[in-house]
Amino acid sequence: MPELPEVETIRRGLQKQIIRKKIKKIIIKKPKLIKNSKKIFCSKLIGNSFLSIGRVGKVLIFKIREDLYLLIHLKMTGQLIYCDKKMFVVGGHINSKREEFDFKKNKKAKFCRPGRYTHIIFQFEDASRMYYNDLRQFGYLKIVNKKKLEEMKKKYGIEPGRSDFNFNNFKKTLSGKKRKIKALLLDQSIISGLGNIYVDESLFSAKIFPERKANSLTDKEVRNLYNSIKRIIKLALKYKGTTFSDFVGSNGKKGGFKKKLNVYGREGLKCKRKKCSGIIKKIKVVGRGTVFCPVCQKQNINS
Repeated sequence: MPELPEVETIRRGLQKQIIRKKIKKIIIKKPKLIKNSKKIFCSKLIGNSFLSIGRVGKVLIFKIREDLYLLIHLKMTGQLIYCDKKMFVVGGHINSKREEFDFKKNKKAKFCRPGRYTHIIFQFEDASRMYYNDLRQFGYLKIVNKKKLEEMKKKYGIEPGRSDFNFNNFKKTLSGKKRKIKALLLDQSIISGLGNIYVDESLFSAKIFPERKANSLTDKEVRNLYNSIKRIIKLALKYKGTTFSDFVGSNGKKGGFKKKLNVYGREGLKCKRKKCSGIIKKIKVVGRGTVFCPVCQKQNINS
């Protein structure tokens, strides 16, 4: 699933290309992905254009007018593709091994036409298009007014990279909580934008065992974790996110943060820290695959 750095990379790429382009037509092949009626969805968009693109957590916010917005959540396998005659922007998951193979051979030819998993097509007046693809169809598109948008935003917690993500607020979110620290960091109502990749990397950086209870952390550990999250998210944004077999950045190039990963995807390999003899281990925490170094991230008696 794309996390904060990946979704922000998509936002920046699309912002440069589709703003103020009038929407001429919308083709909806999978109506269930639209959380409004098809009639309302099309009537609110056709003839209008996107004035800006914002984001909260992992949700993209396309502004249509002052009191009207399109929300898009890519969830697990969503993908947004913009194409015109000269270039293309891809953001999200490559939806098949064949698509990944073709991407390497002929990027524009592959992405600038509808595919098997293309479910929504936006056609702009200048003949450019934006495709919404989704293999598993967990994502959604929804038209909301400003009131509903604000209600949605209130469901999200503080976010790395924004002014509300300061140490005092971060410390308050953990204070008195008996939940496992990984579960807490994944909870979008507490800290928005973080997912499995960056939580595991942040906990490794701060040398904290993923199953430690939040209220067992010392002030020093809380400070280390806060600084680790800030640093890792900033670096991931710089490298346009993480790539495995799926994520492609907004410039059509795969994210480069994979080379910076210390634990995620490294189960069974030696810890990268100097003088550490640990072998990266994988366990389940709140149903999520979780990787850590058992030597660097020791379990303590209060876990």
